[in-house]
Parts: sequence; C-alpha cells; structure tokens
Amino acid sequence: MRVVAAFLSWAVAGAAWATDIRVLSAVALEPGVMKVAEQFRKETKNRVRVLFFAGTPQLERRLAVGEPADVLVGPAGLMNDQLRRGKLDAESHSFIGRVGIGVTVRADAPDPDIATLDRFKQSLLGADSIVYNHASTGLYLEKLFELLGIAEQLKTKTTRYVNSAQVLEHVIGGKGVEIGFGTITEIRQFEPKGLRLVGPLPEQVQNSTAYSAAVITEAPEAEVAKDFVRYIGTPAAKAFFSAAGIE
Repeated sequence: MRVVAAFLSWAVAGAAWATDIRVLSAVALEPGVMKVAEQFRKETKNRVRVLFFAGTPQLERRLAVGEPADVLVGPAGLMNDQLRRGKLDAESHSFIGRVGIGVTVRADAPDPDIATLDRFKQSLLGADSIVYNHASTGLYLEKLFELLGIAEQLKTKTTRYVNSAQVLEHVIGGKGVEIGFGTITEIRQFEPKGLRLVGPLPEQVQNSTAYSAAVITEAPEAEVAKDFVRYIGTPAAKAFFSAAGIE
C-alpha cells in the first residue's frame, strides 16, 4: 500500500508540474506547428493547446478582443503590427520560415503549364475557372494579375472565398479546367482529399510569406511560453517545419 500511495503521490505531482499553454496560429503553419507542439510535450510534459488556426484577419480579431493566449504564430506583417502595439514580447521571438504560394488542381485533372511566366499566363487565360481567397494570398494574386495585364480577362471566371480551406474544398468538388491557389503547406494537407500540387508560382512572381512566433505580453503562462518559443528555434523543430514545406 505504501508503494501504491507513493506512486499515486508522484503521479499527481507530475501532473501538477505540467503546464498548458495556449497558442493562436496562422493556418499555413498548421502541419508544422502540430508536430512541434507534440514533440515539445514529449520532451517537457507541458502541453500546447492551439486555440485557433486562421488567417490574419481572424487572428487580428481574436487579439483585439483580448483572447487569453500565450503565444502568437503569424506572418511578418501581423507580428510587426502587434510588436508596435506592445502586444508581443520583443525578446521572446523566434523566426520559423517562409511559405510560398502554390498552384493546385483536382487529382484527376491535367496539370496546367506553369513552367514559365508566359505559359502560366496562358494557362490562366485558357482555364474555365480560377479560385483563390480574400486573405493575404488572394490580395497578392489580385495585384499580380493586374500587373500581368490579365485581371479583366479573369474577372468573369474567378471565384473567391474567405479562406484557403474553402478554396481547396471548391477545387476538389469542381469540374472542367479549374485552377486554384493556396499556400503550399495547405495544398499538401488537402492532397489526400483529392487535390494535387502542380507546383509553386513561377519564380519571377513567387511571393513567400515569412512567419515567426512570439510570446504575448500578457501571457498567463509566460515562462513556459518562452520555453516553447525557444524550442521553435531549435534544429529539431526546424526539421519538422521543413518537412511540412516551411523553408
């Protein structure tokens, strides 16, 4: 009985030592963040609860209403804005990597030719439908199509959604010659559902978004949050992010 009591006492104490930290994260980093969070838990016993994977507008809204969280993982623009507002700890900050925009089609559809910028333009003009979002990826594509001089020609056959998940679901259930766009990491996540990543945008017009992590100034569990952000910068964590397409 003494042995059992001692074991139970140790188990309860061990559970008490474990701390939950809460994270708000950009959806483009979901596959990498989940792997890193799980490894962090294995190594430290502290749990990482991702409250929300979303695009920048949704993350901004959560932060504006004071969502109680410990760590923010987001694109450079959002992170810099929150740093200026004093919402993030500038000293507890870790660069994660960059994610580019990819071109996608249904798994059973022929690949559009995107080998060169001119062929990319011709593939878009020859497609039945173009699909992209209203978030950062879509805003960039909107400007790109204008610069390429094809915005007006694409307008009547373009469908846009709030986020990339809606875009990719649309492409999976679409028909005809349809070309979709999203971050490369998100497209890879949807490939088992019926998508295929054709490839990144042509090099001359690729737009890679930089992502990082930082401790939120009013983090309830600031010390463990700092440990997690430091862990994100380790070679082990970088390997997980790289495997998910975050370079």
